[in-house]
Amino acid sequence: MSANGSITNDSKDIPVFGTITEGSKNVSPLKAALDYTEVYHSVPLHESKVQPNGNCSASVMQSNTEVGDVRLVPAQELWSSARDKAVKLRMEASELGSKPPMTVHQMFWATVEKFGDLPALRAKKDGMWITLTYKEYYQHSRAAAKSFLKLGLERFHGVGILGFNSPEWFIADVGCILAGGLATGIYTTNTPEACQYVADNCQANVLVVENHKQLIKIIQVRDQLPHLKAIVQYKGELEQKLPNVYTWAEFMKLGEEVPDAALDAVINSQNANECCTLIYTSGTTGNPKGVMLSHDNITWTANAAGIMTRLKMGDEELVSYLPLSHVAAQVNDMWICMRFAGTTSFAEPDALKGSLANTLREVRPTSFLGVPRVWEKMQEAMKAVGAKSSIMKKRIGDWAKGIGLQASYNAMEGGSSVPWGFTVANNLVFKNVRKALGLDRCKACYTGAAPITKDTLEYFMSLYMPIFELYGMSESTGPHAISWAEDYRIMSCGKVMTGCKTKLDKEDNDGIGEVCFWGRHVFMGYLDMPDKTEEALDADGWLHSGDLGKHDNNEFLYITGRIKELIITAGGENVPPVPTEDAIKEDVSIISNAMLVGDKKKFLSMLLTLKCNVDENGEPTDELTPLAVDFCRQHGVIASKVSEIINKKEPAIYKAIQEGMERVNAKAASNAQRVQKWTILPRDFSISGGELGPTMKLKRPVVSKMYQEEINQFYGE
Repeated sequence: MSANGSITNDSKDIPVFGTITEGSKNVSPLKAALDYTEVYHSVPLHESKVQPNGNCSASVMQSNTEVGDVRLVPAQELWSSARDKAVKLRMEASELGSKPPMTVHQMFWATVEKFGDLPALRAKKDGMWITLTYKEYYQHSRAAAKSFLKLGLERFHGVGILGFNSPEWFIADVGCILAGGLATGIYTTNTPEACQYVADNCQANVLVVENHKQLIKIIQVRDQLPHLKAIVQYKGELEQKLPNVYTWAEFMKLGEEVPDAALDAVINSQNANECCTLIYTSGTTGNPKGVMLSHDNITWTANAAGIMTRLKMGDEELVSYLPLSHVAAQVNDMWICMRFAGTTSFAEPDALKGSLANTLREVRPTSFLGVPRVWEKMQEAMKAVGAKSSIMKKRIGDWAKGIGLQASYNAMEGGSSVPWGFTVANNLVFKNVRKALGLDRCKACYTGAAPITKDTLEYFMSLYMPIFELYGMSESTGPHAISWAEDYRIMSCGKVMTGCKTKLDKEDNDGIGEVCFWGRHVFMGYLDMPDKTEEALDADGWLHSGDLGKHDNNEFLYITGRIKELIITAGGENVPPVPTEDAIKEDVSIISNAMLVGDKKKFLSMLLTLKCNVDENGEPTDELTPLAVDFCRQHGVIASKVSEIINKKEPAIYKAIQEGMERVNAKAASNAQRVQKWTILPRDFSISGGELGPTMKLKRPVVSKMYQEEINQFYGE
């Protein structure tokens, strides 16, 4: 390690971190990136411009939206479950669906060539922001790719990445792809056994882990991973030196002697219709499935999503904190940002335990993606602050929110006018709220990965901060339908992404059918699971989502339920659970989570949890949140713990919940959709408890199994 923080050898310096900055002031610029004319000489372009040796200079690169020569393997089938087999792309005759395919490397290099000096990745080290430019990001990714090759990464074998979001995560992922491997994120919440399953399934040659805690998981199952050749730990020093286990600094030096030409040969052999990334499903109903995404899936989707939402080149900045093993975070944080030369700033590992708010205020992102639970937590925190305000501030806040809601609905409907008093409300309340949240520069707030309640959407609309719903799945490389500032409707997940198509299969009399996808974003298949792939893709190549939906007259898509989640009562009535669950949470503010049960039963029942504080590890505690305590006080109950309410079956609280249930039941479409019984569980749902997935989506089969005894009591079983 040199004095300036670089790993050195005789031929070149590779900065470990990049440029250290505090705010916008440079503290100590580090060594510049490698000479790219020398290092990079291998992107084949149009046949007429390619040199005899297959190389060409970067100067003949076209624009960053048209990247030279199209690389495809001849293929007849739209799907495959084999890691090394290419697929036929769903090309269209015109518009976005007809854009020439490109590889990840082609997309990356196009951005580097035009925007190489712009900041790409920013992370905090010892309290200071450290920045990598796009040139440095590219350089590091090449260095990582060489090291993977040195470690023996085989073509179409996995590199598993197990850790919180960081520059190293991105560099390992991109480096793996450049080296011809399959980049594979692994959830940090996975058990050692779950890690083993994913690593073995993708035939991982290398596993990249964040720290000692994650390393221990892999060490425990290492002897069950026949393809594993090495482990890399990217944060901290190794607590014990083990064979074939490397620190990040050691790893980045491993490939120094690998010739550029050797890496370029691998890069040049890659094709846009081949697999480069695996996204593993959460596995709530069985073993996780490896969703195979091609280069074209990633590069085309990143381009289409950004064009539809009118992103500006070199102008976007976001905060990365959601798990990168999930498709939503990976496509948003890594690929869309790369395609549009944006800056990804990394939150602290304890982001969801409270530090995210500080990061947002420092970064002030231009867009922000949150799963519904993140927005709900923000809503609860702001309500708790509001509850402590003076009577005058409450009155001003309520007045402003009334104006904000009206103004948001006007804007949603395409109106240009704002209510009287909007300017005053904006200056007094809305601007201050956005600034306090760190979202004052934010042009778009998004939500996805799970259903969100109308109550939460309207709360943020009342602050003149509309949240735009996205809809898609791992199998569609993330987005399929998109809401955005100029085209959205509350409770709709937007319109189909430009260049894609939606079909509603087996529509009923209400226009509701299974949502099916067509487009260049549709995945290749499930790794080594041909049967599951054929279940997801029909004979014509349409992806069946398993979700039920309908369109309105303006082609906005509304998701009405999930086929597998439908509760079919003993009387044969189909009941989508989410609307009823959302309704009771909205009506009775002390309720945190709700799960409807009653499949094949004579009536419906519901499991409820109360809002409680979480500890520093994100575990639910017995302590009620301030809002829940306030709810109790409003009903004449002096309680501060969940157990106090349950043990005493606190009459006033139970009565308030029952009255709320009766109000919800009064709006039910039929008697069969009314909730007859309910119970309060002693502990709220959580990721660590197993009831929620990594994006806080409810795992119904898991909850049903965990609380089988309580469910049986509903039905006297």
